[in-house]
Amino acid sequence: MPGENGIDLEGTVIEVLREAKLFRVELVNGHRLLGHVTARWQRQAGAIKAGDKVNLKMSPCDFSHGRIILETKTT
Repeated sequence: MPGENGIDLEGTVIEVLREAKLFRVELVNGHRLLGHVTARWQRQAGAIKAGDKVNLKMSPCDFSHGRIILETKTT
């Protein structure tokens, strides 16, 4: 299954690119990478701005980009 071996990390959005579809994210250790959201979550991704903390799921083989995980809030 895809995503089984993914690495979960936390970072801060530095810059919003391509109309809230692609983001430049800086991890805690200073590494910068490109973060993206899936097509399913692009509407909610419009609320993400520079300076926001986000959770990323990355492949253990490629550290140049990651998928931003948007969680639904249940109350």
